[in-house]
Amino acid sequence: MRWLSFFLALALVSFTVASGFAAETVAFDPAKDDFPEDLRTRRTGQDWPAFLGPHGDSKSSERGILAPWPAEGPPIVWQHRVDTGYGMPNISRGRLFQFERIRDQAVLICLQSETGEELWRFAYSTDYQDLYGYDNGPRCSPVVDGGRVYLLGAEGMLHCVRAIDGALVWKINTQTQFGVVQNFFGVGSTPVIFEDLLLVQIGGSALADQAAAPGRLDQVDGAGSGVVAFDKYTGAVRYKLADELASYAGPTLANINGRDWCLVFARGGLFGFDPRAGKLDFQFPWRAKILESVNASNPVVVGDQVLISETYGPGAALLKVRPGGYDVVWSDEDRTIRNKRLQTHWNTPIHVDGYVYASSGRHSENAELRCLEFATGNVKWSEPGLTRSSLLYVDGHFICLAERGMLSLLKPNPERYEEISRVMLLDQTSTDSPPGFPPPPLIRYPAWAAPILSHGLLYVRGRDRLVCLELIPRK
Repeated sequence: MRWLSFFLALALVSFTVASGFAAETVAFDPAKDDFPEDLRTRRTGQDWPAFLGPHGDSKSSERGILAPWPAEGPPIVWQHRVDTGYGMPNISRGRLFQFERIRDQAVLICLQSETGEELWRFAYSTDYQDLYGYDNGPRCSPVVDGGRVYLLGAEGMLHCVRAIDGALVWKINTQTQFGVVQNFFGVGSTPVIFEDLLLVQIGGSALADQAAAPGRLDQVDGAGSGVVAFDKYTGAVRYKLADELASYAGPTLANINGRDWCLVFARGGLFGFDPRAGKLDFQFPWRAKILESVNASNPVVVGDQVLISETYGPGAALLKVRPGGYDVVWSDEDRTIRNKRLQTHWNTPIHVDGYVYASSGRHSENAELRCLEFATGNVKWSEPGLTRSSLLYVDGHFICLAERGMLSLLKPNPERYEEISRVMLLDQTSTDSPPGFPPPPLIRYPAWAAPILSHGLLYVRGRDRLVCLELIPRK
């Protein structure tokens, strides 16, 4: 079936899928749709082609990081001005793909990952307006698969372009074709690749509900498109499932007891399904009662257990899943708001040796970095004062980026908060500071995206800057 899909993609210029939804396509050269030339000169390490890394858990297998850091932090290799948006780039074969908005266009910019040199741009028009005054740029990261890059914009446009030059392969307006009523902050769940499928949280509604005003999700019910599986080569709909509206957490892939799973923390709660067959196994309701609440933290899978967490109401729960059902291991549901074990906002917890570490708290002033025992939910320690933060795990350490730009190097330690280094990167090129005052921060609020690492280079971003640091010295 995979090869049949591939050859159809090469032969067709346009098509209409069996479900009646149209995908616009253009002809493309199959020779250029293969893996493009590798532009890297750093030969050790791994690519970072998907949201939260190659395994979707914000962990890197690379070794040899600089620890502790010098006073000024890891060396800055290059920096790039970014426009509006919240997502991190992804990296494959020496190419970095950054998705942002420039005036009235959503723009994918391809840079050489080691130097920051621009290689090409792909752009399309967008009129997305945020309902709550946040910026109007993309929330999702690009997804790289072989010679293709997939984009999902804040307005719901789904594009597939070639990694080598940005040429369009196919595109679909998911908002109009699935009847999506605008979510509070637009579309923000980064898709995942499973075999020859692109799995996307869509959350469309029935025709009768589509007249609801943007953000009035209390007047909208799901209509079987909680997740839509698209043929990654052509954009054809292969299946859709779940009467759920979309959240801001990404679909999470796992293999549990020899079977493939996809776990989606949707607006209404967690559901699990077989991504190959498109068969739903279970749905577990988990959402705050207030209208303006979102689920935005990816599930954490350890063995056959799945941790979910949110910050607006119910907190966290741990489920033991099986084909066709689940059992609740522990839950915050009956706890008071002050006694929730874990209330993650947008950051995804990281599991290390039986413990999970994550930022807990809805607001900057009450956010704490916490360590929990995974099996019991017992809180081992909480560290206040870091504001809301995101983590990357590498070489026995955490890289912690706080939302106002503070970058820390931590050791996972279930007994106490253990900080090795801390630095506020400064913009040495700025002329804004008065004489005698230090330069302003290089990474400015809101730094809401987790750091990423590829081939020894660490990438962090804030409001207007993407910065590349050498975390692992070149050998």
